[in-house]
Amino acid sequence: MRRPGSARCPATAARAISDAAGAAHLDLFALARSAREAANPVIGLVREFTSVVAARDAAAAEYVHRGSTSQDIFDTGTMLVADRAPGLVLPDLDRTAEALAGLAERHRDTAVAGRTLTLHAVPTSFGLKAAGWMWLVLDAAERLRRVREQLPVQLGGAASTLAGYLEYAGHGHGSPGAASYAYELTAALAAETGLAQPVLPWHALRTPMADLAAALAFTSGALGKIAVDVQSLTRTEVGEVREGAVAGRGASSAMPHKRNPVLATMIRSATLQVPQLAATVTGAMAVEDERRPAADTPSGSRCARACG
Repeated sequence: MRRPGSARCPATAARAISDAAGAAHLDLFALARSAREAANPVIGLVREFTSVVAARDAAAAEYVHRGSTSQDIFDTGTMLVADRAPGLVLPDLDRTAEALAGLAERHRDTAVAGRTLTLHAVPTSFGLKAAGWMWLVLDAAERLRRVREQLPVQLGGAASTLAGYLEYAGHGHGSPGAASYAYELTAALAAETGLAQPVLPWHALRTPMADLAAALAFTSGALGKIAVDVQSLTRTEVGEVREGAVAGRGASSAMPHKRNPVLATMIRSATLQVPQLAATVTGAMAVEDERRPAADTPSGSRCARACG
C-alpha cells in the first residue's frame, strides 16, 4: 500500500492546478446553486475545480484538495472578502474625516447650545462638535486598518493539525522537518493570498472574526453618533444643520415643503442593526473541540456541515 508521503504533488500537476485557478473557469451561478443544496459552498467548488483541472491534466486532478478541509477554504475565502471590504470603507472614512476637519476649522467659533439629557446646558461650539465626530471617524479607521492588517489565512486540515499536508509531503509523525515545513507552507499561502500568517490554525479559535465584527460595529457606531446628532439638529424647531441638497433626495411624497434627513436616517438604521450582528459573531466564539457540531446560531447548521 502506497504511503501518502510517497504521493507528493509533481511540479507539472502544481502548474496545471495553478493555471486552472480562476473564477473565469467556473460557472459561478451553478456553484451558488450547488452550495444551497449541499449547505457547503466548498464541496461544489472542489468538485467543479477538479473537473476543470482534469480537463487540462487528468493526472493533476487528484492533487486539488490534498490535505485540506472545507473550513480551510471557507475561512480563507472569508478573510479575502474581509480584506477587500475595507478597501471600499476606509477611503470613505478618510474623506469623511477630512470633511469634518474642515467643518471643525470653519466653525471653531460658531456658538451653539450644548445639550445634556436633551435640554440646553452651557454653550459650546459647532467646531468642537464636528471635531468630536472627526475623532470618532479617525478612531474607527485606525481600528479597521489594524484589524485588516491582521486578517489571517486558514490552514489546518481535518483537525487543525496540518497532518494531511505533512503526510503528503513526506513529513509523517516524528519527522524532524515537520515543524519547519508547516511554518513554510502556511507562510507561502499567506504570501500568495496577501493575508497574515497565523500562529496556529484557528478553526475553533474565532478571534479574527470577533475582531473584525468589533471593528465594524465600532465604525457603524461612530457614524451613528453623527447621524443621530444630525437628526436632532436638523429638526424644524432647532434648524442648526441640514443635509446637503441633492435633487430628489429627501423629498416627501405628501409634503412637498419637506426635505428629510435621509442619509442620517439610513446610517442610523444600520447602526441599530450592526451591534446585534457583531454580538452574534462574538457569541459564536464558544465552540467545542476542533470543530463545532451544534446549530445554535442562525447559520449554525450550515457552518457545522461546512466545517466538518
